[in-house]
Amino acid sequence: MHVGDLSAARLLIVGDVMLDRYWFGDVARISPEAPVPVVKVGRSEERPGGAANVARNVAALGARVALLSVVGDDEAGQSLHRLLVASGIDVSLHVDPAISTTVKLRVIGRQQQLLRIDFETTPSHEVLRAKLVEFKSRLRECDAVILSDYGKGGLAHIGEMIRLAGAAGKQVLVDPKGDDFSKYAGATVVTPNRAELREVVGRWHDDEELARKAEALRSRLRLEALLVTRSEEGMSLFHAGGALHEKAVAREVFDVSGAGDTVIATLAVMLAGGASWPEAVHAANVAAGVVVGKLGTAVVSRDELAAALK
Repeated sequence: MHVGDLSAARLLIVGDVMLDRYWFGDVARISPEAPVPVVKVGRSEERPGGAANVARNVAALGARVALLSVVGDDEAGQSLHRLLVASGIDVSLHVDPAISTTVKLRVIGRQQQLLRIDFETTPSHEVLRAKLVEFKSRLRECDAVILSDYGKGGLAHIGEMIRLAGAAGKQVLVDPKGDDFSKYAGATVVTPNRAELREVVGRWHDDEELARKAEALRSRLRLEALLVTRSEEGMSLFHAGGALHEKAVAREVFDVSGAGDTVIATLAVMLAGGASWPEAVHAANVAAGVVVGKLGTAVVSRDELAAALK
């Protein structure tokens, strides 16, 4: 299978954006104050995370992408804006002076994550309402919509967004969060990982039981498809045509953070470009196999995907 020219695909991404900060350092001793390592920070790095990482992944595949989200009136929000513009993303970040931009700060010593510190606040209603108005006006210019829910409060109007996108004939892909998926009813496809699906439908003992539970959820939510990412077990797509399983692409796993972002971005770009479900899922699975071999929230370029698909 070959990756065609994906530059014609136009995606609109809405969701919770965050700034992933990494502090890298050496650990030479234990603190005299408490039994914790002392990290002497040598360098730091910043990368767009959450829905912003989904947008970066779409842009890396060569498709056109617009990102709609909310940040605080702070240095992290400005940093995020700068990084996204540099990635060629049409970015619209509504500034809410009442909140802090979501930041995940990871302290890494000797290639290991020692600590993660999160800064986050839920956006205010006025800003979210303004974002919904902009969402309506931007729908016309896109082929598909990705709603990237990280549970930070930026998608308070998700039901309305799904309804509007559906009425406009756009495909809607949702990366879900939490134990209540009813708010995603009517989407084209929802892409939970194993743990997320388990929270919603309970445990399963074999593939047959998983298929039964997935199918029940799919029909209850009126979804065209449900894509379950299953780590080392690959991924499974449940849709009207039955179930489709993709084995994990065997390679050295370095870091799984952000793999779900790569999956939904690749799936969306392929579907927007006219690919069939089996083609889109295969490409998403291969892309995930590439990205887990990289450290931190990373992306897969069109060329890397094309090479991996060969």
